Amino acid sequence: MAGTVASRVDAAPAIRKASSDWRLLLGLPAVFAAGWALSESLPTGPNLDYYLGLAGACMMLALFLYPLRKRLRFLRAAGALRFWFASHMALGIGGPLLILVHSRFQARSLNAAVALGCMLVVMLSGVVGRFIYKRIHHGLYGERATLQQMQSFLRLDSGQMHSKLTFAPEAERLLLAFERSALAPRSSLGGSVWSLLTLWLRRRLTYRRCRYEVALTLAQLGARRGWPPEESRRRRRAVAHTLDAYLRNVQRAAHFAVWERLFSLWHVVHVPFVYMMVASVLAHVVAVHMY
Repeated sequence: MAGTVASRVDAAPAIRKASSDWRLLLGLPAVFAAGWALSESLPTGPNLDYYLGLAGACMMLALFLYPLRKRLRFLRAAGALRFWFASHMALGIGGPLLILVHSRFQARSLNAAVALGCMLVVMLSGVVGRFIYKRIHHGLYGERATLQQMQSFLRLDSGQMHSKLTFAPEAERLLLAFERSALAPRSSLGGSVWSLLTLWLRRRLTYRRCRYEVALTLAQLGARRGWPPEESRRRRRAVAHTLDAYLRNVQRAAHFAVWERLFSLWHVVHVPFVYMMVASVLAHVVAVHMY
């Protein structure tokens, strides 16, 4: 009963939350804790600290290769974009780590403090940008998704879903009401963010109510048609799976526009800090070599 719809939902260009998000969030503190332990165990010396800082600065400079790869035509044949993006992320973590080890996790001057602060803000901003990026792309390295594609797929699914729920009109009504409310355009960013934060709860409540209506209707049908208990349970599980997949797809389509808007705002914040980081690092390098 639910196989066709569920399989189509699974094939949708949906933004799936990956376990890599949690690995990154949990792994970053561990990596920098290891860097701090390394800085404590390394012997002090101007040459070692200098070359650690130089290596970290070169890695931070290499971060600009990724945007250049995307924009310069002659670089478009220089390897897959996914490789460049993965390298960009690795450099964005490895560079600051080396610079922190170079500074022994201390800022001994105002210039160094500004450079270090800007670098850390850029790094954390990059982590946030990666989190948002994954939600407006097909996976981490795939082609850019579009709201029109997702809603077009959703309309196909909508017809399939509603045709399967003609036996439970109340559940069908609840689904249509949730879909209309979730996909309604929102003019303000605050309203969009509020929807992003609360839609999952509304989805869960709609799922529970729909599942109850479907179970009640199937119980009545089973009693009239003499279904064995196992047949009724199988049908309930199939419809429940389809309901859950469909509601999740509605939620992803509704959230897509919010993520896209947040990604645009992220660029507005991220780019000035990158320029501030470059300027403060250059000033720090000049000050170190002059004094």
